[in-house]
Amino acid sequence: MSHPISRAVSLLLLLAVFILRAEEPSKKKVITPKDSPGGRPFSAGILVGDTLYVSGQGGVDSQTKKLPDNFEDEVRSCLTNVGSVLKAGGMGYSDVVAVQVYLTDMSLFQRMNAVYMEVFKEPRPTRTTVGVSKLAGAGHIEITVIARK
Repeated sequence: MSHPISRAVSLLLLLAVFILRAEEPSKKKVITPKDSPGGRPFSAGILVGDTLYVSGQGGVDSQTKKLPDNFEDEVRSCLTNVGSVLKAGGMGYSDVVAVQVYLTDMSLFQRMNAVYMEVFKEPRPTRTTVGVSKLAGAGHIEITVIARK
């Protein structure tokens, strides 16, 4: 049987550790794929603990710097760009827990969904798809994700 004083000291130490950890600010780490252009007013990704927040990625091909002519190729390129940020953060598509898709034309939804399902396997992450009138880039789609190890 433990002594009441040693038990109280143990509880106080445990409480002190808990308080110190709770007061410790979340450390944010910027995640940037090696082929990502610099000088942007945002980070490609931010890792906080074991959660990665990925900024909206468009469908511009990172190699050619051009938007594919075919919408399905634009979606693939968009998802490849997302994948580059995930990889730079030590994660993959299977770590994604939430996806936000922005489409400039909701009639493209089924075509987007067909490509999306090639990349995200069961169990698929949660997803929100929103129709927007215009995106910051020249494309038809932008995708942002949250991933967690």
